[in-house]
Amino acid sequence: MKKNLKKEIEGIAKMALAASRLLANLTSDAKNAVLKDMAAALLSNKQDILKANRKDISSSRSKGKAFIDRLTLDEARIRQMAGALLDVTRLKDPVGELMRGWNTDSGLRIQKVRSPIGVIAIIYESRPNVTADCVGLCLKSGNSVILRGGSESLNSNLAIYNALNSAIQKHGLPCGSISLIKTPDRKAVDILLKLNNYIDVVIPRGGEELIKKVVSSSRIPVIKHYKGICHVYVDAWADLNMAEKICFNAKVQRPGVCNAMESMLVHRDVAIRFLPGMLKKFKEAGVQIRGCAFTRKIAKWVQRATEKDYRTEYLDLILSVKVVEDLDEAIAHINNYGSHHSDSIVTDDYDEALKFLRQVDSACVYLNASTRFTDGNQFGMGAEIGISTDKLHARGPMALEELTTYKYMVFGSGQVRQ
Repeated sequence: MKKNLKKEIEGIAKMALAASRLLANLTSDAKNAVLKDMAAALLSNKQDILKANRKDISSSRSKGKAFIDRLTLDEARIRQMAGALLDVTRLKDPVGELMRGWNTDSGLRIQKVRSPIGVIAIIYESRPNVTADCVGLCLKSGNSVILRGGSESLNSNLAIYNALNSAIQKHGLPCGSISLIKTPDRKAVDILLKLNNYIDVVIPRGGEELIKKVVSSSRIPVIKHYKGICHVYVDAWADLNMAEKICFNAKVQRPGVCNAMESMLVHRDVAIRFLPGMLKKFKEAGVQIRGCAFTRKIAKWVQRATEKDYRTEYLDLILSVKVVEDLDEAIAHINNYGSHHSDSIVTDDYDEALKFLRQVDSACVYLNASTRFTDGNQFGMGAEIGISTDKLHARGPMALEELTTYKYMVFGSGQVRQ
């Protein structure tokens, strides 16, 4: 069985490589036509997709509320998936973009031009909308894609893939343009991660355990973020009404995602005025608070925060709270305990804001806005392939440009090097 599985996965990767060479040369109009038909196929097959999703949900009831939220599809989310594909059609095609051009002393004309990466493998867990987002972005950027979703969302992913693949077939694109590994056998991932002769980059999307496994096993370059420990810092010069709205949104609007606030920092000078009302509002929303000694003096019901709490991505209605002496302590705390994902300051002091934005070492830093905006769609990218906290090639939400590399086109007239 293992030998047959290895042969199957290698076959998928070989087809993806062959398809990538054709996709790299498709025109923007051709790619957009496929994407439009993909969006239509999602809507026309929504009942099949919802039926498959109900089957996945039924098998995952014990996983918890946050997990079920990530797994669940409804008509609105399917429309959002289709809308994201249409949004991608309206974005500028990065392939072939002239990034820079210059002439050398030897008379060569050199052009630095964007080109597709090639074959992208996406390994993800319980969010079936990832299937459509990744296919749309990879196609528009001229890449083939191999998808390997979690076993909990297998039925949903397969239904979405079948709808999207019908558009691939309609337009006569090679079958390796988009591929879905359909077996729940975990050995398939181990095999996939060794195929560096065919696959150019791996992007894992899911929990820290999954991402660490991918990084430790892969022979292929990996773009990733391990977790999202996101902070909002309420400064001494903050508009406290604004701060309350931002903090509540960052924690409560959708707590089970990587850009939700996991830790709230408050300047000592405003803690007495800000925390009583803020904590009451969190409590009414079902948020469990774990706070420092100062926070617990203000609200006796707050649990004591431990060192571990400040390093935990809860993905739930749990929040750590710390009162800090000043901006410097807030920055030091974020750089020490954070995950370099998304962090925000609420303040009316421009100099304080600039210091925070420059010194916090995170992929996305905000002034007077919720961390929940760290998302390719919210950034105007149409959708996202994932979020990177790496510092090479891609950082923050990754979309079309991050799925390209570049090549140098060198034009000569007979030059030889002396």
